[in-house]
Amino acid sequence: MTTSPPNEWLLQAQGIHAWYGSSHVLHGIDLQIGSGQTVGLLGRNGMGKSTLIRTVLGHVTQREGDIHLFGQDCSRAKPHEVARLGVGYVPEGRGVFPNLTVRENLIMAARRGKDGQNTWTCEKVLDTFPRLKERFSNLGSQLSGGEQQMLSIGRVLMTHPELIILDEATEGLAPMIVADIWRVIAEIRASGIATLIVDRDYRKVLAHSDRALVLQKGQVVLQGTAKDVAASPQLSGYLGV
Repeated sequence: MTTSPPNEWLLQAQGIHAWYGSSHVLHGIDLQIGSGQTVGLLGRNGMGKSTLIRTVLGHVTQREGDIHLFGQDCSRAKPHEVARLGVGYVPEGRGVFPNLTVRENLIMAARRGKDGQNTWTCEKVLDTFPRLKERFSNLGSQLSGGEQQMLSIGRVLMTHPELIILDEATEGLAPMIVADIWRVIAEIRASGIATLIVDRDYRKVLAHSDRALVLQKGQVVLQGTAKDVAASPQLSGYLGV
């Protein structure tokens, strides 16, 4: 398994349990993401992938376990505190502000990164997503699903995160748009930004990841390098394919 030295872990989550009311969803999950690593999170629907993401981000309040981000204890942190540390989140459902223009959606999130870094300017986002340049003055509500997803990713990049979490980045999108999204995910990976990816296309996830975990009923049942997970004879059974 590809690992990073402990001082390079951006995310260390150990023994994570989570509940929704009386429903015990996560059962002692460990998750680590090193500096610059891309990790794929796989599993059938309802196995705990989004709950794990929401727990790490602080959205799930009924939780136990240790969560460290960038060396800081975030076990009880709130979502805005996690975001301020340098975690970008592209949620399932995109989260675009419908009454703001493309321009306003982008600039409202803009902030410099560590050491004043300003690599992801509005201009760079528009160069990365030419379709957004064409729709620059349109409201979020006037965009297609694919354009909203591009906007959601572009908005996160303008926060200069050290870790991006992508939850179902290509869900329900047309094939041409899906190819564009994966192109950008590859660019993000090449730039050195660490990424956690959830997507139904497990082949694409594994092709773009360094390591991968497979969840079943809120537990990790398979993990390792992306290559080893892809070659595992157990994978198809866990994913139901």
